Amino acid sequence: MPGRKLKNILFATVLTLCFTSVGAQHSHKAFKAGEWLKFRMHYLFLNASYATLHVKNATINDKSVYHVVGHGETTGMASLFFKVDDTYESYFDKEDGKPYRFIRNINEGGYTKDVEINFDHEKNKAVLNDKKHDKKYNFAFPEGVQDLISGFYYLRNNYDPKELEVNEVIDLNMLYDDDGIFKFKLKYLGKEVLRTKFGKVECLKFRPMVQSGRVFKEEEGLALWVSNDDNRIPIRIKADIVVGSIKADLDAYNGLKHQFKIIMD
Repeated sequence: MPGRKLKNILFATVLTLCFTSVGAQHSHKAFKAGEWLKFRMHYLFLNASYATLHVKNATINDKSVYHVVGHGETTGMASLFFKVDDTYESYFDKEDGKPYRFIRNINEGGYTKDVEINFDHEKNKAVLNDKKHDKKYNFAFPEGVQDLISGFYYLRNNYDPKELEVNEVIDLNMLYDDDGIFKFKLKYLGKEVLRTKFGKVECLKFRPMVQSGRVFKEEEGLALWVSNDDNRIPIRIKADIVVGSIKADLDAYNGLKHQFKIIMD
């Protein structure tokens, strides 16, 4: 069975890449507190895991913010091969989407991380606290930086599908670990209708650009479909990796701000 890198892909794919879309400056409220999304992941013949995202209200420094909790874990037979229990949290501004705090607490087959990042947008500085190793790192960041969870919600509120051009590549600066700021690239591929457990759903298809070789078969080995409605939620993600393929599908939802559009036959 593949090692830690595959375990990272199984869950980070849904909790990170899957929850990163493409944006332009267009104000739109795509979600509200109470929204809950559940994803079912498949690896080879296994129903490998579930991942959830839950939007809540919270307060940081007397300011009302959104608090999103993303959680993923292996289930059933998959947990016999490798045990994973990952939690990602983000606290971000309700108006402009700026992240204030990001938490990554993961246990992947005994490999653990316990990281908290606090963002100071007045100074454009962030402090990363590696609790496992009792170390702190200071980072300067550019305007518009996001963490892996806040980025998804920011872009859901700030892109207009009508402005997207096929093959357009979007860059997004992110900070989530002690590797510092990295630039995430995403290519828009057009519209596609998917058959889901809920019915047919018209989606916007994207191609996150990833490094080929150790994990993915090729640079364009990952595809993401987002609902082409006012919710803009992930519907499916598929990854071709060197030891097979991974697919994650939206399995359940609750508390959507807008009607989920299903195409009737």
